[in-house]
Amino acid sequence: MNTSEVDALFAQTLLGDYHSEAAWDAVGKLRMAGNREIFERAAAWSRSDDPLKRSRGIDVLCQLYCPRAANTSTDPLKWEPAEKIFQAEAYSIITKIVESERDPAVLDSAIHALGHLENPDAVPLILRYLDHVDEDIRFAVAFALGCYPNHAQSVSGLLQLTSDVDADVRDWAVFGLGVQGDADSPEIREALLRCLDDASLDVREEAAVGLGKRRDQRLLPKLRIMLDESVFDVRLAEAAAALLGMEWDPPGWTLADYKAALGAKIAGC
Repeated sequence: MNTSEVDALFAQTLLGDYHSEAAWDAVGKLRMAGNREIFERAAAWSRSDDPLKRSRGIDVLCQLYCPRAANTSTDPLKWEPAEKIFQAEAYSIITKIVESERDPAVLDSAIHALGHLENPDAVPLILRYLDHVDEDIRFAVAFALGCYPNHAQSVSGLLQLTSDVDADVRDWAVFGLGVQGDADSPEIREALLRCLDDASLDVREEAAVGLGKRRDQRLLPKLRIMLDESVFDVRLAEAAAALLGMEWDPPGWTLADYKAALGAKIAGC
């Protein structure tokens, strides 16, 4: 990718609002074509007076990949990345931003970035924003902590966020704690059991997957009811398969098969 192409993509990241599809397409292409030139441009943007530029610089910095030399496609989105690059340098830049940033949208990007950078030293810094008044910031915290789901401090933070007032925050906290993480304790199981009665369907189903993964038999009657109330749902099927100690997605199984197997297990208990 030559300099003029890099210029054009960085300019494209500023089109529309933060969630613009065209802008995120450009961010993705820059990430997948990572090199020193792109890193330095993104790092400079992260220090801009323009909040959108700061956010875009962070978005690019946190997931730069070195493209495989064997890739011949002209579309960088089709390249298979070899590895993330400049992570230590990006981490140093972004931690400083998180410590001092006041713009909520930029802080949102920076906390998400700490998750993507895969450095567990970030967990205490992420936790500073656990009780932030802005639900988007708390969502970013739930996402970022979920990138370190087996870290003891992260588990503690995710447990708290399973009771957040915002459904999206609860959803990602339960997903990180119960599905992505392997940590297990009575406190984790009780939180997941409580979330089986959450007002949000997504939260209830993620909690079911987490309990199924831990083979918690208290899920059995609740999951059977959830299957009665649902069309075939991939998360409920995953929860049932895990609880039954089966390989995920048995060939040819339908909703009726899962319901019958759970019914038989309940009868056996």
